[in-house]
Amino acid sequence: MSNAAWHTRIVCGNEVGAGFLVSARQVLTCAHVVWRSDTSAVTVSFPHCKELGEVSATVAVRGGWAGGAADPGDLALLELDREIPLAPAVFAPPGAEHGSPSPELVAYGFPRGYDEGMLAQYRAVSGTLIADEWVQLEATTPHGQALEPGFSGAAVTLPDGRVVGMVSAVAGAKGVRVGRMLPTRVMARYWPELGSLVPPPGHHPDTVSRLCALARRAEAAGLDVDPNRLYVDAVGPFGPPLPDGGFPRLWWAAQYVQWEVTAPEAVTRFADRLAELLAQREEPANRPHSPAPGWSPILVEIDHSGAGGDQVTVEVSAYRDGQRRPVGTRRLPRAVVRSYVQEHIDQAFTQLAPGADELVAFVLPREWLNEPVAHWECGVEDSTPLGCAYPLVVADRSRHRSGAARHRLAKKWQRLDAAPGTALHRVECGTQENPAGLRKRLREDDAGLAGFAAPPGVGRPHFEAGLNAPVPVLLWARTGCPGSDHDGPCSGTAFLDGLSAFVAGLPPSELPRHIMELRETADAADASDEHWAKDVQLLWDDPRCFPDPAPSLHSPLA
Repeated sequence: MSNAAWHTRIVCGNEVGAGFLVSARQVLTCAHVVWRSDTSAVTVSFPHCKELGEVSATVAVRGGWAGGAADPGDLALLELDREIPLAPAVFAPPGAEHGSPSPELVAYGFPRGYDEGMLAQYRAVSGTLIADEWVQLEATTPHGQALEPGFSGAAVTLPDGRVVGMVSAVAGAKGVRVGRMLPTRVMARYWPELGSLVPPPGHHPDTVSRLCALARRAEAAGLDVDPNRLYVDAVGPFGPPLPDGGFPRLWWAAQYVQWEVTAPEAVTRFADRLAELLAQREEPANRPHSPAPGWSPILVEIDHSGAGGDQVTVEVSAYRDGQRRPVGTRRLPRAVVRSYVQEHIDQAFTQLAPGADELVAFVLPREWLNEPVAHWECGVEDSTPLGCAYPLVVADRSRHRSGAARHRLAKKWQRLDAAPGTALHRVECGTQENPAGLRKRLREDDAGLAGFAAPPGVGRPHFEAGLNAPVPVLLWARTGCPGSDHDGPCSGTAFLDGLSAFVAGLPPSELPRHIMELRETADAADASDEHWAKDVQLLWDDPRCFPDPAPSLHSPLA
């Protein structure tokens, strides 16, 4: 059967036009072809398959065309009264009508006297849209078939038959060899479901597929969400404004983000937020919810001072009753940071409530997250490692201060609190997984814990994927696997094996205490240097424990 069998001839009253099959029961055409459908029957026929006869149709979607030649929205979707056993049209990516050289475009229409159809050959004049709506078409030769009445609604195709648009305006006078078409990116404004049929414009196919799947799932589930608010949150304050009238459906908003917003992060934000809302809705209503653990953090923030590579700014504070209490701030050479921290952690305990469960948290620049802070001694007269004396964690400074990251992490912790335990997602030695693929997997699996065979400096792209997913809890061995090019057993694999068994069934909210006990066990072992957990590092980030992050560290005056 011809691969052009999806072309259709449409009759509505005295109007004759063209169209094209986009699904077993749906045909796209121009609104002005069927504008009398309220009083006249609409019939569709298939010139390449005459045995199908005439098929009755109704107008299911109108694009908002107001009736004038220069009015936008000249699109209609027809619903056939029966399914048609033909393959529908196939679409090219948006913008494929342009190129160097500009490709020849073909339209299949039905001018007067040619019920079987005629072909017209044209080219797109420019990538610039007329009035942000139409692509101008001009004939490739001074002879041959012109675009005239009967071509309205015809698919405009590349030489290989893929559709790039639809003829919407034909020559108004004999001998004029120009016309206009609606490109697919404009057609999708008026029928957003087209977005699932056309290859995505500038967005990764997996990202678009995820967005479409989530939007369908949300509409099928009857998710109560304002699509206009979701759109504004996704595009941000400087993104394209809401179209006039907003979005009547979630699906329309999702497709508009895909087609009209060029920033790829907007599609990701829209999908992420939708996934979060669906996860909240689908959690059983009677599932018990545990509040955030009653930690009383002592916060040690270290950052570059801006006064030279050897100078850092250190700030120590304590939390009590949800309020942050500064203990000390100083710009220091890196060589004396440890003694300053030891002294001020000791002072910070005076700010905690009696009987409070302390948690020492080092907030560090990303490149310093592998610092051995858990091995720092408690003080001049107490050689106990800080990580063996107190529950001690590290946190990424940029994530700690990001409003978006804190919001997403808080929602993840709500789900983690409701679960009895969380599986460890392993990132193995020498993994060949694309970092972006890892980030996607961690996000889609709603990962709560991730373990790394290699320290951040060895597998930084994969480590950052865990940070940016964001995964609330990351664990690794500071001196773990040095890289994939090593002989013999991998210490990173041994670390992950031991860690997987250790964390199984443990509540993530209590991991700081359990890791402290694990550090004590490793430190007290007869062969402590050979213990798999001898230098375990725990990045644990629950924003609910730090409700009032301080402004950015400053360099205090001497």
